[in-house]
Amino acid sequence: MPIVARAPMGALSTDLFDRSPEAIAAHLEDAAHYPGGTADAVARPRTEADIAAVLAEGRPVLTVGAQSSLTGGATPTGAIVLSTTRLTTIEPPTGREVRVGAGVPLATLLEDLARNGLDFPPVPTYLGATVGGIIATNAAGAATYKYGTTRQWVEGLTVVLAAGDVIDIRRGQHVLDASGVFVIDGPGGRREVPVPTYVMPDVVKRSAGYHAAPSMDVVDLFIGAEGTLGVIAAATLRLQPARAGLCYALVPCVDEPRALALVGDLRRQSHETWRTQDPAGIDVAAIEHMDGRSLQILREDGADRKYEVSWPASAGLLLLIQLELPPLTQDDAYEQISTALDQDGPDTPLARFCRVLDAHGVLDDTELALPGDRKRAEQLLGVREAVPAGVNARVGRAKRDIDGRIAKTAADMVVPFEKFGEMMDVYRAGFARRGLDVATWGHVSDGNVHPNVLPRSYEDVEAGKAAILEFGVEVARLGGCPLAEHGVGRHPVKQALLRQLYGDEGIEQMRRVKRALDPQGLLAPGVLFGP
Repeated sequence: MPIVARAPMGALSTDLFDRSPEAIAAHLEDAAHYPGGTADAVARPRTEADIAAVLAEGRPVLTVGAQSSLTGGATPTGAIVLSTTRLTTIEPPTGREVRVGAGVPLATLLEDLARNGLDFPPVPTYLGATVGGIIATNAAGAATYKYGTTRQWVEGLTVVLAAGDVIDIRRGQHVLDASGVFVIDGPGGRREVPVPTYVMPDVVKRSAGYHAAPSMDVVDLFIGAEGTLGVIAAATLRLQPARAGLCYALVPCVDEPRALALVGDLRRQSHETWRTQDPAGIDVAAIEHMDGRSLQILREDGADRKYEVSWPASAGLLLLIQLELPPLTQDDAYEQISTALDQDGPDTPLARFCRVLDAHGVLDDTELALPGDRKRAEQLLGVREAVPAGVNARVGRAKRDIDGRIAKTAADMVVPFEKFGEMMDVYRAGFARRGLDVATWGHVSDGNVHPNVLPRSYEDVEAGKAAILEFGVEVARLGGCPLAEHGVGRHPVKQALLRQLYGDEGIEQMRRVKRALDPQGLLAPGVLFGP
């Protein structure tokens, strides 16, 4: 049965376009510091009709949210920047779902949901990102380990297509049949969309081109498409009850092998808890990793003092563990911690967690933010966020002071956790062989971390690109995906990784999807697979 498109709804705004130099200048660069941003105008739609009017201009359009892209995917290369900053409606939740505008920042969404006792758990680390942005890249983050990626939590989308008509798609209503083609009928005509036949890597995170799978849902075609197939105007998200007790633990480890032993132990015990529903079981939602170079950056930038944290001089890396606990008071928590190692100590999730830390020799140096201690939780989370912020600031200064061609040069790859140590060995050897300065952090519980080059010259950027392409081959060999959660964007290295992954025929299959829905190539030109 065809998907039926409709005419756009809503009034046309009189202040839709802003052509002021100030507005344009504010939208010429994303978080990747990708060079060459240009634009003629910024459009800020409030309605579907506004979006359709922008597309009716017949000029290239790049849709952006927070411009927090790390791939150059939110850096414009001419014509119109469509900003979703006015698409900020949050409807009252209905059961375990909520419908929201594409421009709603995640922090705003989470605050609104919390007032209703609800939560949207798959959010990435950066809460300034928008709902539309995380859907466009199938963003993932720390808690993907337990909750999966954005894809699993999107129940429906409203998408304005390149022709200006609109589809309202709901998960379960339109599933790919044996023809391998989705058909859309509406004011924009009949569009037959051939779904690619390549096989995607079987890993927990994957932001690697157009989704393709037998019997896939049409909703999934637009998730992770990076704005190249339509403009997401609104989304219906699946929710869950707010988590009762979140505990954070900042754990210094002497070296990587001992850290991975601890992570492996916590992963095994958490999987057992999910399997058995043991009320006293350890329930870890996420484990973050910051390597030794990251710790140097934290000290250089004063983040340890700002957030009132410390770690031993012997620490080779930090882990930040997110533990889910049943409801308990601060007094109960302190009592469980203080007696956890007693012979007749309590059998609770928190006490078991303390015993695991003790068994690995890290309990005494661990800093905890117990449930309800919001200030301390924000401090520990601030430490984690200070690492990418510090790296991005250094890249920006290098671009300004050393060479304007310098851009963020980083890997975003994922492997099965059992192969994580081998992947890290590959990274270290490849970077060391090229004499590069690198900081690595990320989501160790998923087997997904982000080595970032700290460039001292443009030559470092070029050497880093060569290393990343080499790593892509090795990660695929290990059963992983070289494009995990940040997407592809217009970054030439990530586009080369995409071509390595699927081959020329796979890229051509993606182009066929693009031509079916955007025959003039006006949506996000250059994103995913170049011009």
